[in-house]
Amino acid sequence: MTGEDERAAPYVQSLERGLAVIAAFDADHPELTLAEVSHRTGINRAAVRRFLHTLIALGYVRTDGRLFALTPRVLNLGFAYLSGLRLPDIAEPHLKALSTEVGESTSASVLDGPDVVYVARAATRRIMHVRITVGTRFPAYATSMGRVLLAHLDGPGLESYWQHVDLVPMTARTLTSRAELMPVLQQVRNDGYAVVDQELELGLRSVAAPIRDRVGRVCAAVNVSTSIGLAGDDDPIPGILPHLLATAAAITADLAVAGD
Repeated sequence: MTGEDERAAPYVQSLERGLAVIAAFDADHPELTLAEVSHRTGINRAAVRRFLHTLIALGYVRTDGRLFALTPRVLNLGFAYLSGLRLPDIAEPHLKALSTEVGESTSASVLDGPDVVYVARAATRRIMHVRITVGTRFPAYATSMGRVLLAHLDGPGLESYWQHVDLVPMTARTLTSRAELMPVLQQVRNDGYAVVDQELELGLRSVAAPIRDRVGRVCAAVNVSTSIGLAGDDDPIPGILPHLLATAAAITADLAVAGD
């Protein structure tokens, strides 16, 4: 079935385009001109103008006449999902405790299409050029949490991922082929954790472990990120790993209790 077949009569393209306009804004592009929104979305300027002014009327976008920016009301779009998701509330105290134990930033994320989306975080310092907050997205194939989540997809789920993902290099070290990534994902599944070394950003190394729901399915991942420049010559991952695995197990146990 092609993408066009899947987008049958009930599909509303104008909604898709309106959401694309909202998604054009991110941490690196908090303010955009109309032309920039058009360029980032691939939607013509006349249509972008209509979408932006509709969003202004609804309170989701503000403008000074030239630059456009999202307003806090956009948070309402994700509130229904987050309010029904127990994971952030359950994970947060564990992430804070883990961060204190290892002295590094910790996060939890879920898989959404080709990306991981951060749903909880405890940061010690900013070690990436991109500021990470709840809602930040990164390509799953280049992240430790993404590899944990991909490694536990079923066959059809993983095949669908390969068909829809664009494997582009984030750094010179990024694995960007299915042939390279498949044995890595199998190793992650066997080991029970994933390590990614400078594939998302140079100088950044991270390790992640799976979080399981009450029936044992991997539903999320938790990680620790460290700057190898600050860590010196010693690899910090072996010392971090036991704490990470214990945290993943604790969050998994709390999710099972919360589901009763």
